[in-house]
Formats: sequence, C-alpha cells, structure tokens
Amino acid sequence: MLKEIYHVAVPTAFQNDETLDTKRTLDHIRKLYNKGIRSVLVCGSTGEQHSLSLKEKVELLTALEEEELLVSDMEIIFGVSAIRQSEAEVLAKEISKTSIAAILLGYPPYLLPTQSEALVYSKSIISLAKKPVILYNNPARTGFDLSVESILELAKSDSVIGLKEAGNPSKASNILRNLSDGAFYLYAGGERDLSQKIQYGFSRLSSIAGNLAPIKIQSWFEDLLSGNIIEQEKLDSIHDVLEIIYNGSPIVNLKRELSHEGVDLGKCRRPLGNS
Repeated sequence: MLKEIYHVAVPTAFQNDETLDTKRTLDHIRKLYNKGIRSVLVCGSTGEQHSLSLKEKVELLTALEEEELLVSDMEIIFGVSAIRQSEAEVLAKEISKTSIAAILLGYPPYLLPTQSEALVYSKSIISLAKKPVILYNNPARTGFDLSVESILELAKSDSVIGLKEAGNPSKASNILRNLSDGAFYLYAGGERDLSQKIQYGFSRLSSIAGNLAPIKIQSWFEDLLSGNIIEQEKLDSIHDVLEIIYNGSPIVNLKRELSHEGVDLGKCRRPLGNS
C-alpha cells in the first residue's frame, strides 16, 4: 500500500539528439528527494510514456533499482503502458523483480480498445507486475475512456489500490459509492480544478507543477484537503506557478523553467518543443 498522498510526476531527460538521458533524470529525482519529496512517478505522466522504447524503459528502471537510497526511502511509481500489450507485459515482468513501490497502469493511445479488451490487457499486466496498481484514465490523450464498470471490475483485485483520473471527475462519487471499504484512492491528474476534484472525493495528487515548486504545491494541496483557510498571498503564488506550467504545453514549459533554475532535463522529443 502506498502511504504518500502526493507524488511528483517527473519528466524524462533527453540529450540534444533526443536519446534518453538517464543520469539527468535521476539527478532531478535526487534533488526532489533532498527537498523533502518522498514519492515520484517515473515514466508515467507528462506525456512521454509512449515516446520511450521498451529498451529505454528497462534502462531507466534498471538505473532506478541501482539507486539504493531512493528506492529504499521513496515510494517510486513506474508507468506501464504500450501500444502493444506484449511490450507492457515484458516491462511488468521486469518491474516484478525490483523494489519499485507500485505501477501506474495506462492505456494505449489511438487504438481505442473495447472495455472487454482493456480488461484483458489490464488483468494481464496486473498479474505480471505483482505490485500495487494505480489505474490511469486519460481519455483526452489516449482517446480511450475506462468506464466506471471496468474500474469497479479491476478494483476487485487486491493489487488495484486507486485511479488517476484525468477525464470526467464526476465519476468519483459513483466509484467511491460502490467501493465501501475506503481502501481505494482517487488521484487528481495535475493541479487544474483541484479544489473541485477534492469536492468530488479525490484525496491524492499526481503533481506536475511539483517539479518546479515541490513543497509549495504539496502544502497547498494539504491545505485544500484539510479545508484550511489559505492566505491570498499563498494563493497568488500558486496561481503564478500554475500559469507558468499550464499556459501552453506543460512539459515544454516545465523543462524550460527548470533549466532557468539550473536543472537541465534537455529538450522534449519533437514535435513537442517545435517553434
């Protein structure tokens, strides 16, 4: 079970020729750790999952496993998704051998599987990974929308502990109403409309802006969850961070702003970053 209610979805670093830069990816994770962050999502959010080959994903996974401090003192969540189910299964098997804390199970873009096909895909990966699983539904990016019925079917597995929902947040009440034991967590995918999502029942955050202001975003989220009154100065500061990240392409903006702070994650793989 994952204890942390907040994790940072970290970008993947690339060299100038767009090859994977594992070292700088891990350097960024270490910096987040040194700032007090205790959970990160790697190879998952920020839209880079499907640009990475299976070989690159395994290389990143292997490098993480060699970071004893990080894997022992952080909850590291690793993204698993692929156009081909067979490749996702290979990655899941590799993850089962590691100290990775959990997986984020995403769905392939463009293919538009049926709900029954998605269930077979999901159950295979869940069984092979042998880790806690967060389902990831992001219809705007994939074109596929995991139904409430499919979510509830997958949640019958003890391994499935939550859902990162980047689609319709109103699904939350229906899901939670049918899962009465309280052991299923809803993760907000990013900071947009976060107050509203909390009202729907979201209790955890998969943060993009946390790469830039990790503790500030975490504190704001915890205040929202607790219903604390937030000073206007703090709200204005948060608004400024979110405006920087979400005005345009978030991953492009994020890498640019991090480079200004001396965190060089390279450019995005084109067409992202084209200008």
